[in-house]
Amino acid sequence: MPEILDHARSQVLDGGVGLDEAGVLAVLRLPDEDVPAALQLAHEVRMRWCGPEVEVEGIVSLKTGGCPEDCHFCSQSGLFASPVRSVWLDIPSLVEAAKQTAATGATEFCIVAAVRGPDARLMKQMREGVAAIKAEVDIQVAASLGMLSQEQVDELVDMGVHRYNHNLETCRSYFPNVVTTHSWEERWETLTMVRASGMEVCCGGILGLGETIEQRAEFAAQLSELDPHEVPLNFLNPRPGTPLGDRPVVEARDALRAIAAFRLAMPRTILRYAGGREITLGDLGTRDGLLGGINAVIVGNYLTTLGRPATDDLALLEDLKMPVKALSATL
Repeated sequence: MPEILDHARSQVLDGGVGLDEAGVLAVLRLPDEDVPAALQLAHEVRMRWCGPEVEVEGIVSLKTGGCPEDCHFCSQSGLFASPVRSVWLDIPSLVEAAKQTAATGATEFCIVAAVRGPDARLMKQMREGVAAIKAEVDIQVAASLGMLSQEQVDELVDMGVHRYNHNLETCRSYFPNVVTTHSWEERWETLTMVRASGMEVCCGGILGLGETIEQRAEFAAQLSELDPHEVPLNFLNPRPGTPLGDRPVVEARDALRAIAAFRLAMPRTILRYAGGREITLGDLGTRDGLLGGINAVIVGNYLTTLGRPATDDLALLEDLKMPVKALSATL
């Protein structure tokens, strides 16, 4: 077994201490023949420090498109010629989406808005929407509304939002190549306020934006420093009309290396399959990731791209004998 995996077995599996940036880089550089061993170790780490349960989540967009920011991967930016236009969802539709999500067995429902940060209108709609969902659906409500002020953080806590998603997207050194209308540091500031508020922190990013292997390791180390409750791992699904629309899809073997490496960097974190896994990994790779450190999935569709049918993911979890986390366990 490669030296880095021996080291990880002792430090991460036995001691519960994640790999540092150099260790993550060593895992990302493993030759193909050692990837199965890395995934097996990552699975053992997940089982030891997180347990067998898988958290299932659905997401819905409250405001789609028309965003003023220039995130180069995103078809919701109003600055690119991509075919997504600004649309608002009404409260009854939001409640119906929450009901459909709960019907899949999901314990988490995340409300997302394509904005730099929420204005008074959006906060009002959030307050009404969260109250309506809580009145009718037994599900945890999360939110992803961009960068926040302290007042907005406090208001979300008051509404009963239990987890806030705000992705760093990529490492600090590569971020200016992907976004120019705001800084990595601004995102970090929002995450710091969310953590201090008592809301759970959900923060991940997208692999395949053009970053180097070294920058991928840097990103894992920065996420580890933040210590989020949950890390959604996306793989670029190139969107027509965006600056990254012509980028190649991440190789499946590289995606699996990254899954193992991120698990070994963050042994206790919820590591969630998110966008792009379908085109990057397919059915077989999706199974490999679930047996290689992943312990949460987004079911159904994403914000502007199609996912797998929720029934397919739930059947796969049943086949792998991985219990879906019950809502009662999260309250």
